[in-house]
This record gives sequence, structure tokens and C-alpha cells, in this order.
Amino acid sequence: MRRFLQVLLIVLAIIPLFFGSLNLFVGAERFLSVDEVNSAIDSQFRFQSAWYLALAFIILWIVPRIEKERALFTIIVLFIFIGGLARVWSWYTIGDPPPLGMQLGMYLELFVPVLLPLQAKLARASG
Repeated sequence: MRRFLQVLLIVLAIIPLFFGSLNLFVGAERFLSVDEVNSAIDSQFRFQSAWYLALAFIILWIVPRIEKERALFTIIVLFIFIGGLARVWSWYTIGDPPPLGMQLGMYLELFVPVLLPLQAKLARASG
């Protein structure tokens, strides 16, 4: 179970690692035309992309000792879930996001709390 959770976390960390890096360097022009992007949107987008990238590194940092990082793991899962709820709110207030990227991300973010019992069981088993 430990190895399964570690591999799963590494695979899941690849998502913010890739998109955080891509968005940090490309900026808001990834989603908007040059005419639609202003400095405030681009600056905020790149800043939040840096946090997305940081999330990947934090996840990778806890992988080797996942059974000992219950509090940090719970915080990470909580905020990923809140991010999923934010996407739901955006969908409700603004409209349908692109299915492959944003909807898939939202479903993953809303699903991630199911990992909490696995990590808790692993933590209990390790003492």
C-alpha cells in the first residue's frame, strides 16, 4: 500500500509540475489572445502558476516519508479539494470549462480526498 500511494502521488505531482512550469513561462497567453491579456491578469496567472509548481515539489518532498506526513498531506489534500470546488464555482458562474483539461483537473481535485484514508491507514500501520 505504501508503494502504491507513493507511485500515485508521483504520477499526480507530474500534473502541477508540468502545467505549473508551462504556465509560469508562457503566461496567460496560453488561454487568451495577446489583445485580451493585460499585465494584471498575466502577473497573477504566473504567480499562481509558481504556487502550482511549488505544490508539485511539496508533494514530491513528502513521498519518501508519506506515512509520517499526515498533517501536511491532509493540508495538501484539503487545498487541492478547495481548488476543485473553485473550479465548480467557476463552471457554475462563468460556464463550461474545456472538457479535457479543466474538467478532468476538477474531477481529479474533487476525488483526491479518497487518498486520506489510505494515508491514515499507512500512518497507523507504521506506528
